[in-house]
Amino acid sequence: MLMSTIKDVAKLSGTSVGTVSRYLNGYKIKSVNSEKIEDAIRHLNFSINSIARGLKTSKTFTVGILIPKLADIFSTHIIEGMERAFDEFGYSILVCDSRNCLEKEKEKLKLFKEKLVDGIILMPVEDSGEHIQQMLEEGMPIVLMDRLVTNLACDGVVSDNVNGAYQAVEAIINRGHRKIGMIAGPKNIYTAKERLEGYLRALKDYNIEVDDNFIFYSDYTKEGGYQATAKLYQLKELPTVIFTSNYEMTIGAIKFLNEHNVAIGEDISFFGYDQMELSQIIVPPISFVVQSMEMIGRKAAETLISRMKGDQTGFPHVNRLKTEIIVTDSVKKLY
Repeated sequence: MLMSTIKDVAKLSGTSVGTVSRYLNGYKIKSVNSEKIEDAIRHLNFSINSIARGLKTSKTFTVGILIPKLADIFSTHIIEGMERAFDEFGYSILVCDSRNCLEKEKEKLKLFKEKLVDGIILMPVEDSGEHIQQMLEEGMPIVLMDRLVTNLACDGVVSDNVNGAYQAVEAIINRGHRKIGMIAGPKNIYTAKERLEGYLRALKDYNIEVDDNFIFYSDYTKEGGYQATAKLYQLKELPTVIFTSNYEMTIGAIKFLNEHNVAIGEDISFFGYDQMELSQIIVPPISFVVQSMEMIGRKAAETLISRMKGDQTGFPHVNRLKTEIIVTDSVKKLY
């Protein structure tokens, strides 16, 4: 008589293979599904350990990684950190680009499922998580990276964005600035909301009134940073400093300033987010919030590996990595 498989349990219980896998690995599933699976296991007359062994041999040792934009330095560094960690544990990676499109994200996640990946690391395009929740319920281990999703119970590895932005604005204030402009990211992206929160919190703590005219929302792209800076320069009264909330927009903003012969550190002060090679070639060097992108990638990989091994301790767990700031002469002292 052939040994029953996880597919047999799923078929008899009327649930999916993913739901049975999630049950066997200790995830919380709906009680009605738990009862159906337990009844099927008893009816088929074999032990859960037998199923678990079958599951183990069916692993592909492949992990899916989904990034909104592969063609930037941020993604390169973050993938490098992940790949090193996965190599140590014998995993291959399948990397896809969602192109900042929610529908494309859903399409690629479906592809990962078809490829039978053992787990997924995802940098979500938007603060929307129903499709992610569905995959979690089906038993797919998922770790969110760099960006979280509101009200989604999922592991994540992110920088401490609120504190990073707060430290930047605090350093700006300590150099005498009170008119602080911000080029913020999209309102539907978690990191952008957190960095804006840090900016606003610092202004509040230092009794500086928020001027909504000084806040420009953009799309985390070079062109977006360029256009936002152009709009800022249409104001009748300019801020004394610009704070950009990601690397791509920093490049776009600096491009606009250079094209219009605006001297950074003299005509206007500047503070960016994410320190890259850019900060070393501009004079004066740019002040930056520094987050370790390779470490974000590595910690995300380590978290996923732990979950794929069945360790559900502390689920869901969000690991917030500390940021640092580097303050240079790009922020002029006004006192």
